[in-house]
Amino acid sequence: MINEAQIHDILTKLFDHIEFSSQPSGLYDPLRYMMELGGKRIRPRLCLTAYALYKEKFGEDILQPAAALEVFHNFTLIHDDIMDQSPIRRGQATVWNKWGEDTAILSGDVMCIDSFRRISKAPAKVLPQVIELFSDTAAKVCEGQQMDMDFEACEEVPMSDYMKMIGLKTGVLIAASAKMGALIGGAPKDECEKLYDYGYSLGLAFQVADDYLDAYGDAATFGKPIGGDIINNKKSWLTTRALEKADNILHQQIIDVADMPVETSAQREAKIARMKELYDKLHIEEDAKYEIIRLTDEAMSYAATMSNGIRYELLRRFAERLVGRVK
Repeated sequence: MINEAQIHDILTKLFDHIEFSSQPSGLYDPLRYMMELGGKRIRPRLCLTAYALYKEKFGEDILQPAAALEVFHNFTLIHDDIMDQSPIRRGQATVWNKWGEDTAILSGDVMCIDSFRRISKAPAKVLPQVIELFSDTAAKVCEGQQMDMDFEACEEVPMSDYMKMIGLKTGVLIAASAKMGALIGGAPKDECEKLYDYGYSLGLAFQVADDYLDAYGDAATFGKPIGGDIINNKKSWLTTRALEKADNILHQQIIDVADMPVETSAQREAKIARMKELYDKLHIEEDAKYEIIRLTDEAMSYAATMSNGIRYELLRRFAERLVGRVK
């Protein structure tokens, strides 16, 4: 069976040599820039990991579809950064910040198109299933982004709505990555579905971990300024949980933080500190860690149904690398 070192090597080669059109440079340079920023390559790594459960070596049938997942993900990040007005991504200037919003929108659009071109390289035998999976997933990601934006106008949202939103915005693409690798690898239908469920629960854990790190992480390793969700009044898991737990007094204090000014660095730091003070009173940090563990265990319960112990171990190590960063 393909091992983790081989997966790492093929990912490195795949993205070190990924190609886009050269002209017009004003359209394609932002694509190259975005891909060169790197990242964890979670989605193609999971796709290749799922494929490795069923194949003894990598073939061209999996490489371009795996690349498509990362290209599509980076397209969503370009547009997300515009909507959030985020100046930094992975420690570097965001595409809109570097080239302007108009170019970022257009470059993001062509990046999305490129991802579908790469998906079309999947084997003919499973191509209809792969395209249907990818298209359905792409639409759901947009639905999740719209929900996220809609939440900005709400004083608070139920946790059930928040979890649905991150399931669409984050969970489904990670889930589809696992299922796509299994489909192309020739897995039985029931195992494709188990791997989808594994990826979905893991995607939820990953997003809760991301929300946690936005408040409690280190900017150097997180890749963007700490406290961005608090400054922008985003409905993160932490804020949603805090409002859910708070009594009337603390509830109002959390709401009041949203009105704190953020025009200067001192004001931004004060807003972050005040919200984290309220989080601490409600033990939100501990709650978030517990939820990450719970969702990861849920993901592994699907992996446990795989009959081969080596498969389980490969999926367990993937999960550990993905969400172990919050321990």
